[in-house]
Amino acid sequence: MGISKTRAILVDVARQLFAKKGFEETTMNDIAVASQKGRRTLYTYFKNKEEIYYAVIESELALMSDKMHSVAKMDLEPEKKMIELIYTRLDTIKEIVHRNGNLRAEFFRDIWGVETARKDFDRDQIVIFRRILNEGKITGVFDVENADLIAHVIHYSLKGLEVPYVRGIVARGFNSETSKPYVTNFVYKALGKVINNNDNNQNFK
Repeated sequence: MGISKTRAILVDVARQLFAKKGFEETTMNDIAVASQKGRRTLYTYFKNKEEIYYAVIESELALMSDKMHSVAKMDLEPEKKMIELIYTRLDTIKEIVHRNGNLRAEFFRDIWGVETARKDFDRDQIVIFRRILNEGKITGVFDVENADLIAHVIHYSLKGLEVPYVRGIVARGFNSETSKPYVTNFVYKALGKVINNNDNNQNFK
């Protein structure tokens, strides 16, 4: 078994244990036993539990990044792709946080550690948004002068919405489908897209 595959197994086992027992209650020995790799193998890859914790965060961010790149490659008009990207990001991070059970409290407590771990992810997200904005500029869909600046604004606006969205504070009573017309309206206006009845009635799935 290759090095990367062994490491991936250790990270996934750790994630499951963290989700079930919590970070504090999980030991390195628990991870070694559950992974059936032994303590020596575990310590070959990670010197302590904190390293595994950040590896778990990075693996979850990689999952979200993969989903965002899949959307970016879709054969959609730039405006529809932008809406799909927004909801994919928010819904995926909500799914990730909830499926990690007892670990999610650690995510919220260790906000600065999480911020450090997600630097590469943040840069990648800005690149994706900039690419779609430039697609829209070229096709005349978006009226934006500085695609790089707007990409940063979109990224950090979504980042600020992540915790309220996960906790259900934003748009109480709305799900992703019923809120899409409002978000679409807002995004289109912000990006200079002219809205017509077909846009308002379009079902973005």
